[in-house]
Amino acid sequence: MDTDYISHKIIRRIASWAVYSFFTEVRVIGGENVPANGPIIVAATHHNMMLDPAILSSAFPHQRILHYWSKASLFVNPVLRKVLYSTGNIPVDRKSKDRQALFRGTVEALSHGNAVALFPEGTSYTEPRIMQVKEGAAWAALEYCKWVRENPQLAPQEPLVIVPCAIVYTNKSKYRSYVIMEFGSPIITTQYLDHTLEADESSRRAAVKLLTRTVETRLVELTINAPNWDTLYAARMARDLLWEDQESLDRDEYVNISQTLVDLFSTPEATPDFQAVRRSLLEYYSLLQSVQLTNSVLSSLPLPWTLDPHQPVALPSRLSTLLVLIRGSLAILIRLPFFILPLIVHFPAYVMGQLGARLAMDEEETLAQNKVIFAMFLLMLIYPAAFLVMWAFLWFTPIGAILSATLVWLFAAYHNKLINDNYEHMKRIAAAWRVLIGVWAPKTWEYSLTALAQYTAIHTPPTNEWVTGKNGTAIGGVTAEPPASPPQPYRARRPRSGRVMRHILRARAEAARLLASCIAQLEAGPPDKRVYASVHLARVYGGVEYPGGTSDTSGSVESPPAPIGWRSAREVVSYLRRHGAKIAALKQGIEVEWAAQNSDGDLSSAEDRDSASPRL
Repeated sequence: MDTDYISHKIIRRIASWAVYSFFTEVRVIGGENVPANGPIIVAATHHNMMLDPAILSSAFPHQRILHYWSKASLFVNPVLRKVLYSTGNIPVDRKSKDRQALFRGTVEALSHGNAVALFPEGTSYTEPRIMQVKEGAAWAALEYCKWVRENPQLAPQEPLVIVPCAIVYTNKSKYRSYVIMEFGSPIITTQYLDHTLEADESSRRAAVKLLTRTVETRLVELTINAPNWDTLYAARMARDLLWEDQESLDRDEYVNISQTLVDLFSTPEATPDFQAVRRSLLEYYSLLQSVQLTNSVLSSLPLPWTLDPHQPVALPSRLSTLLVLIRGSLAILIRLPFFILPLIVHFPAYVMGQLGARLAMDEEETLAQNKVIFAMFLLMLIYPAAFLVMWAFLWFTPIGAILSATLVWLFAAYHNKLINDNYEHMKRIAAAWRVLIGVWAPKTWEYSLTALAQYTAIHTPPTNEWVTGKNGTAIGGVTAEPPASPPQPYRARRPRSGRVMRHILRARAEAARLLASCIAQLEAGPPDKRVYASVHLARVYGGVEYPGGTSDTSGSVESPPAPIGWRSAREVVSYLRRHGAKIAALKQGIEVEWAAQNSDGDLSSAEDRDSASPRL
């Protein structure tokens, strides 16, 4: 087998450029759990198509070469075979019923102490939880252990381990979002498989199922899992309200914080008005999605009561309010000269990325892939063209080639350095003017509640036909449930800001008010008040109860009744506070009073208006 892997290293470098040009950061957690040497099988989650292997390979600890499975038929051609081996691919004949033949390439790679990367979910999909974990990794481990037993003198000294890996996206289809890639504790395969190597087929199958269940449990612990979309969206909206500035949310704790909120909103009747809290959060979330705004952008905008067109405000005060937006616009214009050239050069790539996304609008796991591929294709033309133009200007000299290549690289780095700050400022100023248009638009423009219903209904991704997980099955302590609201088809048209913005502001005020009330009730409730918790979090922060009063310690492959985890309601609130949740901001008036007024434009009182927060 080719051990240079030149093609792999080249592709990995290109993948790294693509990943870091689209995402702001790839945070790697648990890199110490990945052995620097020896045979390993990496079992990774798979929710974002080609970007998952690109991220896994480009940010993998110790820069180890990862070997992926490919169709065995592709290796027939000798030239293509050499290229595939050079890129780290392994031949797998999926049609073969002989497991030894099926995993021959995998065993060969592991016998050389290499790392094999698999996606045990079998396909990339978009669901609120991990739906399936297949047995391929466990069977590959079993075949390797059998080979080691038969060839001890040829086997590496290190035992084979399976390393679970979760690739979690803060928003997997959004430009400049974040990626958290966490590696769990390695699973030593010998403790599952050694005693079955001389056993019958039934025992081997039982051991494989037990090992697969362990891999599944570890992956669930490293990811965010909700019983349905409504619960996931409500928890996501609560998180955005509690952490207005997304930069303040610790990426190392992102998964646990998110899962804590998912667990909270999976608790029926956590407070007397809990269903109303969920409904308000879901309404606000859906409205934001419909206009492609985020709570963090809205929360950064100044929105004093003097902006309300229904109030008798002196002209100087009105003008000073408008100056807030004008100053923000000027701030963008001041920055623009420093960013205009990179923006112009890269603008065609942005357009191409959006065109690519339109080809897969109903497949969320494909959106980012298309954006990256289409944009990178154009950039692969733009950058060489820029290099040739500069090199020609320098008379095609060797020094000119070095200088031109350096300038192109610095130009690309300059663009990536400036894009985050400028992108955020541009989103804020665009949102500010959309708010201004919305609140100053004629009253007759505003959607009626009947017309608004299409934008407050929850829209969920379509079901993936290749996913076999079923509602009602328990995975890692999370039991799937049917959604509280029926799925809606993809919504193609965005509402106009002038017709929906006041509804958004009112929805935001109501969601913040009810969330603050919910948290206050949880904190002030009885000390023995419990809420649901995922089992792995319950073991750390609360407790676990087993149906029948005993835990399953027999090692049986038959799935025992799912344990029930719980946490103290007060402890959950304390946990959120410790990790930076701005609970006090909800109580202090996250919205100005006029934004929460009814459709007739009535204010509660002048006193309330004067005490309104100066921020949105």
